[in-house]
Amino acid sequence: MYKEIKLSDEIFFIGVNDRRTALFENMWPLTRGVSYNSYLINDEKIAIIDTIEAGFFEKWLDKVRTIIKDRPVDYLIVNHMEPDHSAAMRFLAELYPYMKIIGNRKTMPMIEGYYGIKNNLMEVKEGDVVELGNTSLSFHPIPMVHWPESMVCYEQKSGTLFSTDAFGSYGTLDGAVFDDEMDFEYFRDEMRRYYSNIVGKYGNPVQKALSKLSGLDLKMIAPAHGPVIRENIADVVARHDRWSRHETEEGVIIAYASMYGNTEEMVEITARAITESGIKKIRMYDVSKTHISYIISDVFKYRGVIMASPTYSNELHPNMEALVMKLQHMGFKNHLLGILGSFTWAGAAVRKLYEAGKSLGWEIVGEPVEQKYSLDADKYQQCINLGKAMAERLKDFRK
Repeated sequence: MYKEIKLSDEIFFIGVNDRRTALFENMWPLTRGVSYNSYLINDEKIAIIDTIEAGFFEKWLDKVRTIIKDRPVDYLIVNHMEPDHSAAMRFLAELYPYMKIIGNRKTMPMIEGYYGIKNNLMEVKEGDVVELGNTSLSFHPIPMVHWPESMVCYEQKSGTLFSTDAFGSYGTLDGAVFDDEMDFEYFRDEMRRYYSNIVGKYGNPVQKALSKLSGLDLKMIAPAHGPVIRENIADVVARHDRWSRHETEEGVIIAYASMYGNTEEMVEITARAITESGIKKIRMYDVSKTHISYIISDVFKYRGVIMASPTYSNELHPNMEALVMKLQHMGFKNHLLGILGSFTWAGAAVRKLYEAGKSLGWEIVGEPVEQKYSLDADKYQQCINLGKAMAERLKDFRK
């Protein structure tokens, strides 16, 4: 049985929660699961906005039929083709053979390629409108947020933006569906982790999308993952604007690898110097223990970054190398970088971290510190000096 959850008189939430999947896209940890959000408009015409992951089809279909009974589905809106939103499309098309499937030009070949569907396809362009009765949907492609076919649709009567992966978040909806029904602070952090790891590379397309959508009167944002936003719309939009501009706040991420504790000792000393110099927000991560997605999320938040690694077979420690490659791939901007490293017979880590920082266009702060063997008094002081230099440079942005 399904207890109806309404966004408006005609719009229903028919999403499902996934608490079993450990890794989103088989990469990103789901500590508190994820929701697959789908919506149904029950009007003179019936429209479903996105489906769900295939394994939840039976539970999802029960929600659909509870609402519409024996009436047919007239339209399926395909905002995004990733299978966690589209995988139930083929099953739904078999149940409702006259249903029209709506997407944009770039959606159509994906529908055929994934699911072999060639008929009853309806292509829409920017600003096209489909009338459903009391409600209507206008369509707005937002390419590369974060796939080329990504699209949003807007229902004018309720002011609801069905935003697909834009404004999404990790985390299941544990009883609450709307942001004002829950402790939303958790989702602010998970929204940033979701954005930074899934969408973060595409800052320019996000800026274009935000500009395009700025003319809409938004009363609700209904994403494909996470809470439906109705109280915190301005805050959520502002956060995505800052993230897509690579704007950061005062604080330091310290990401380190350490095999025998020498590099870790260096970062502990550096962190203490940063704190003593007046910077309160410090997040320290062992890259061999903490999943990269949490580190990436905080790099999006804080301006200062300290990276520290031992030399391993004349390279960076493998887990540090993975972090560096991810940062380079995503094109992170506007950061300050401090560098620490250690070695026993041949040093390479500091040089490679320096090269990585330059390739990212980051400002190198202070003098990189490279220790041979265990930490000596001279390098101990250099770690302090690096911490102080990072703190003072961060405080320059207060002026």
